Amino acid sequence: MDINKKLAEEFKLRQEQVDNAVSLIDDGKTIPFIARYRKELTGSLDDQLLRELNDRLTYLRNLENRKSEVSSSIEEQGKLTDEISAALEKAVTLVEVEDIYRPFKPKRKTRASVAREKGLEPLAEFIMAQEKSADPDAEAEKYVDAEKEIETADKALQGAMDIIAEDISDNAELRKKIRALYEKTAKIESKAADEEAETVYQNYYDFSEGVAKITGHRVLAIDRGEKEGALKVAVVMDENFCYSVAESMYVKNNSRCAELVITAAQDSCKRLIMPSVEREIRADLTAKAAEGAIKVFSSNLRQLLLQPPVKNQITLGFDPGYAHGCKTAVVDSTGKVLDSAIVYPTFRKGKDENTKAKIKSIIEKNGVTAIAIGNGTASRESEALIAEILHEIPQKVSYMVVSEAGASVYSASKLAAEEFPEFDVSIRGAISIARRLQDPLAELVKIDPKAIGVGQYQHDMPKARMDEALGGVVEDCVNSVGVDLNTASYALLSYISGINSSVAKNIVAYREENGAFTDRKQLMKVPKLGKKAFEQCAGFLRVRDGKNPLDNTAVHPESYAAAKELIDECGFRLSDIGTSEIGRIKDTVNQLGRKSVCEKLGIGVPTLSDIVEELMKPGRDPRDELPAPLMRSGDIMEIKDLKPGMELVGTVRNVIDFGAFVDIGVHEDGLVHISQICDRYIKHPLEAVKVGEIVKVRVLDVDVKRKRISLTMRSQEKKQ
Repeated sequence: MDINKKLAEEFKLRQEQVDNAVSLIDDGKTIPFIARYRKELTGSLDDQLLRELNDRLTYLRNLENRKSEVSSSIEEQGKLTDEISAALEKAVTLVEVEDIYRPFKPKRKTRASVAREKGLEPLAEFIMAQEKSADPDAEAEKYVDAEKEIETADKALQGAMDIIAEDISDNAELRKKIRALYEKTAKIESKAADEEAETVYQNYYDFSEGVAKITGHRVLAIDRGEKEGALKVAVVMDENFCYSVAESMYVKNNSRCAELVITAAQDSCKRLIMPSVEREIRADLTAKAAEGAIKVFSSNLRQLLLQPPVKNQITLGFDPGYAHGCKTAVVDSTGKVLDSAIVYPTFRKGKDENTKAKIKSIIEKNGVTAIAIGNGTASRESEALIAEILHEIPQKVSYMVVSEAGASVYSASKLAAEEFPEFDVSIRGAISIARRLQDPLAELVKIDPKAIGVGQYQHDMPKARMDEALGGVVEDCVNSVGVDLNTASYALLSYISGINSSVAKNIVAYREENGAFTDRKQLMKVPKLGKKAFEQCAGFLRVRDGKNPLDNTAVHPESYAAAKELIDECGFRLSDIGTSEIGRIKDTVNQLGRKSVCEKLGIGVPTLSDIVEELMKPGRDPRDELPAPLMRSGDIMEIKDLKPGMELVGTVRNVIDFGAFVDIGVHEDGLVHISQICDRYIKHPLEAVKVGEIVKVRVLDVDVKRKRISLTMRSQEKKQ
């Protein structure tokens, strides 16, 4: 198989794009580096597509390796034929390869292997010939042998049929046909293990849906219910369908031998093929559902990490609690801790004057302009308290409820202890909450992505695949934004292209020992950071106020000569970078003609475009171009205040297969079901909404007792 050719066909790309991308991957170049600095070679493929291409490349290479292993194994047995070789060559999935290999695999002891040991294979061959005049009963009498425990002709016939049944079950073509039948007509059924038990799986106590139609989130719910012992699950199909397929392939006539073949074929289907295919179907459904869930999780994580930072704010982090109080920490606009305290509100009206006075004092003393409230225990009461305070003070302060998912994990981590050795674990959580508002990306990279809480069934996913996918998302996000070489934590630096955790720590150590970096070239002095790593990482690291203005851009050092020549050609100076003067460079390039400029500089059009954009906006943060997060100023509501028809503005907190959860300013997030997201039909919520998006919603229904809020984003006139 020409893997690169197949990739080009599947992804609908030019062959040279695929060839170059694969070559770069094989050369050890990272996905962010390829996506950003090798656009001419790949035709500007983005990081997401490159990762999908890499995943498929890995699968196809594993497939080819497995074909080779299987071919060698069969050849060693002296059984490799041109037909088998052709079948292996045609196989497009690992399942197909394993089906071909099945007859040649070393088998454990089976009914068929026992029968073969007793010398019944010739009898099986006699039956399979299905001669019309043949008498299998008489033939079986020849094999009666008490020493071999074949006491009767019937036992001999049974042994022969066991051999036939196993041979039929090893037929790759038959398995393929039966598997296709299952995929088309089978159903997944689940029943309650205990009908009296009240569990979260009651929707699946009497559930049935076609294998072809069942959605991923239902598969994962059923799997979890079965694992927890709440559900009994089966794949159900009319066995007669399988019987007819097998019989059509093996039965030749209406003879007595043919009757035995029919019995053996049905036994093969019921005892060997169908249970095996059912396991495969379940495994395939789970794998596809998991992959879908990982994609949703990845998309949500990407949006969360790329939320716009709330810059230039002195922020109060408020970590709510009851018995142990609410932890507070004030951080300045750079994330430096200015103050910390623990307050003990009772959350009763008129009983918290001392607490309110203390919080007011903290706000006034530190010049707090924004408050980040964690959404955990006592969040609702804390929000109400903060809303009261904001109405009572002259200062203009706004607040936002932020997800504190993973904050406790971070606060007790080794990294947190290294960052804030002087603070208690509880205070570190408040610091993290404040910093999440100021710079979500820089703070959230310190936490295991699975702990961030923007997916579904994340703890049921294959760990290796989950870690790989989410790690790739974090890497892409960090590199698309870029990081300040002189302020970034080693946790953030470790996600930069070409830099591992060890090198990241070395960068921080070098910075602490030698002072701030003044140019990118100093990176070459960092232990274990060689030429290859420098090539990969340099463009994603910013040096603000350094010797070379280009060091504060995403222009790669390999393109500095071209950038300087471009600046000269357009009549500007290097010192103009960062001034309004150089904003005219785009028009100048267009006047000169992009093609001719590229020819003169010896670079491609994509690289020229990137250089121009960077020169116009050095140190640009792509997140700044997104809508700012929704801050509140005390317009607090409770779930009991909500009424059907009420129109509100909220923030999308999570997107899952069947809808989106939206924060509308009450403690409980409201659910916008997929059918209520927009007026047009969509297959998945991600087609219309994303995490962090600010949306207008209308209340459909409120269940105060169950704390459930149903919302719609559809227009009034389209309401069903």
